[in-house]
Amino acid sequence: MTTRNPMQTLQQTHMQHPTMHDPRWQQVLARDAQADGTFFYSVKTTGVYCRPSCGARQARPENVAFHTSCAAAEAAGFRPCKRCKPDQLPLADTAAKVAMACRLIETAETSPSLAQLADHVGVSRFHFHRLFKSVTGLTPKAYASAHRAQRMRQQLGARMKISDAIYEAGYGSSSRFYETATQTLGMQPAQYVKGGKQAQIRFALAQCSLGAVLVASSAKGVCAIAIGDDPEPLLHDLQDRFPSAELIGGDADFESLVATVIAFIEAPKLGLNLPLDVQGTVFQQRVWQALREIPCGTTVTYSELASRIGLPKAVRAVASACAANTLAVAIPCHRVIRQDGSLSGYRWGVARKQALLNNESTDQPLLP
Repeated sequence: MTTRNPMQTLQQTHMQHPTMHDPRWQQVLARDAQADGTFFYSVKTTGVYCRPSCGARQARPENVAFHTSCAAAEAAGFRPCKRCKPDQLPLADTAAKVAMACRLIETAETSPSLAQLADHVGVSRFHFHRLFKSVTGLTPKAYASAHRAQRMRQQLGARMKISDAIYEAGYGSSSRFYETATQTLGMQPAQYVKGGKQAQIRFALAQCSLGAVLVASSAKGVCAIAIGDDPEPLLHDLQDRFPSAELIGGDADFESLVATVIAFIEAPKLGLNLPLDVQGTVFQQRVWQALREIPCGTTVTYSELASRIGLPKAVRAVASACAANTLAVAIPCHRVIRQDGSLSGYRWGVARKQALLNNESTDQPLLP
């Protein structure tokens, strides 16, 4: 009687399994990234399904099944692998699809619907909405609104007729634009064309431990928070930004808003929740929104901030957006540092940047 080696029997069974003759199995063995998206494979012993390129421990062929889509794998009872995340697009594909959608938004005569954008890049509406926000930091609707507003400001700045600018910017009708005109421009369109003529900007000057503070507000919200050694240059800067606006000294109610800003400077963990009049390019608004999401008491590098908005190579552009911020502490660009941990330039002075960071890390008032 011949005794068979159990290992040989197992190997023969392993080699004879039908999966071994499927060309997709060779792609799994090779972890072929080019096969990603063409099929998925599941492993019954773990209950997960993967991309062909997944770097997880190799499964036995007799435990493997192939699926044409994530939906098919999940319908068979498998969950996505946490390592290769087969239910998510690869980063390069995600960025490419979002870039395609951005180009469509920027070139379309009127803003495309969510369904049109999703169809354009070939994914479901729900999945597209999630992908777009993860890369840009904005919803597709918010991105389109910001882009229209940017085009509107550019065209009005070039002295284009308001009615022409409305349609050139992509608004479907004049009524749709005028519904949000004050929020978009911070003032009425006719006032914007005239450099803010007849627009009212309320402001107040005060002192805090960092020096002089100017706070200004348009009809939309706080449009400037500036800090300096002397109040006069701060007021001159505000006049330069709104050369034809009517600057009005703040009343008692406005003084309380200034007090709120100063209280936040002295004790930042109190938080600051004010309506803001944030005007900038789409890219700047993405950076500024990411800045507002940095927790008090923490810092990030410029490269980390660029990665957070889905553009890791745009470090210099991110630094420029930080420098363009006109809302000190409300948009906390002081929480961004260099790669080596040192402090770079700050619109209101590096010494103040260091003082703000020290205050946030200790939560002790800056006052002596």
